[in-house]
Amino acid sequence: MTLTGRDLTIGYGSFVVGRGLDIEIKSGDVLALLGPNGSGKTTLLKTLLGLIAPLGGNVALGAGNLHSLAARERARAIAYVPQSHAPTFAFSVESIVLMGRTAHGNLFSAPSAQDREAAMNALARLGIAHLAARPYTMISGGERQLVLLARALAQDPQFIVLDEPTASLDFGNQGKLMDEIVRLGASGHGVLFTTHDPNHALRAATRAYLLRAGERIADGETRAVLTRDNLEAIYRAPVRVLTDAKDGTNAFLPG
Repeated sequence: MTLTGRDLTIGYGSFVVGRGLDIEIKSGDVLALLGPNGSGKTTLLKTLLGLIAPLGGNVALGAGNLHSLAARERARAIAYVPQSHAPTFAFSVESIVLMGRTAHGNLFSAPSAQDREAAMNALARLGIAHLAARPYTMISGGERQLVLLARALAQDPQFIVLDEPTASLDFGNQGKLMDEIVRLGASGHGVLFTTHDPNHALRAATRAYLLRAGERIADGETRAVLTRDNLEAIYRAPVRVLTDAKDGTNAFLPG
């Protein structure tokens, strides 16, 4: 299956954020979306998720128009992990993850044994099963981010879209999440994530998409797209390249 945006104009009402954008995520792809603040990354994500309608162009899920699908049909195909989430009620962590199962059942029915198994498997997959009974309001911001990813996994979608997934994670959990993104792609999911760190894209993504001021600067295989010239073009800042003497892989540093 493919999630595709063609000739998209994105924005809010009369306010246009970007024009002429083509983007495609296939099953098994891991696509990293990079660009400075204000480049339109989050607006593009929301358009691809069906949360806002494109001002022009079309978003397709397979052969059908995404925006013609009911919200529950979209939720069965695409899961969203937001950048941050301010907890309001002291639901248990397990209850938060079980919310991902509502796309597969009745919103008002009690969770089934299969739902609970899916939720606990998702928590265990991320190494946070011990948090299941804890109030969501009483765990750290980084732990909440992992819980939101577990909720997306429990949703059992074909595509997973993550907005700045490592923003609140410590160094160790950043590595854990990047490894999980690699595994999701290898298991056949299509993954799209935004990041400000090109090294995360190098580590986890099969493809990279560079955006600046609502314009696509480059799109293609990660190591071909993530060059010093391209990164300096989108961030308008000098970039240093470090090369590992053993395996020849590159890493990027600002300045």
